[in-house]
Amino acid sequence: MKNKSDVSIMLKEAGILFAVTLIAGLLLGFVFELTKEPRRIQQEKAIREACMEVFSEEEYISAGIGFQEYAYTPGEELASELAEKGVSVGRVYEAVSQGGMLFGYVVEAISANGYGGDIVLYVGVRTDGTVNGVSITESSETAGLGLEASSVLTPQFAGKKFDSFVYTKTGAKEGTNEVDAISSATVTTKAVTEAVNGGLKAALELLEGGAVNE
Repeated sequence: MKNKSDVSIMLKEAGILFAVTLIAGLLLGFVFELTKEPRRIQQEKAIREACMEVFSEEEYISAGIGFQEYAYTPGEELASELAEKGVSVGRVYEAVSQGGMLFGYVVEAISANGYGGDIVLYVGVRTDGTVNGVSITESSETAGLGLEASSVLTPQFAGKKFDSFVYTKTGAKEGTNEVDAISSATVTTKAVTEAVNGGLKAALELLEGGAVNE
């Protein structure tokens, strides 16, 4: 049986631990609140840059292109299809001129199946259903392999008009919906392709008028 001295020491140590934990929690909370606004600003900047990247042609710039967030929820069938692929759709933006002309949509798509975790990208889709560009904003893939997706993989989608894309390891045939897989990075290639398909299908749903506007 512990004597009073042992109990006193235990209570003292428990009190110290509680105080340290409380102070650490308060400090973390303070730092989080202090950095919340700068992080929000940085995130908004990254989104604007991604939107501009997928609609970067001179014709859009000269028209004074802007991006307006659009409240969108995928239809039930598409939502189920995306979920099976481990893909989700985030923010959606209308790409419009200063005069209000709609150029297309920019859709944020997230794949949970990247080799190193989530892959977040933005897909720009013109009003005729053509993929105008793809920009990866978040990725933790392997350097020299999957991390090359932005320079090797995403440019292959631009300017192509298909309902979906597939990847191949044997060389993409010209005029098809095939894209060349990144050598030794099939997992990353698959995740990016599925995310692009998810963003594209969401944009096509919007263009066809089958989306839910909240």
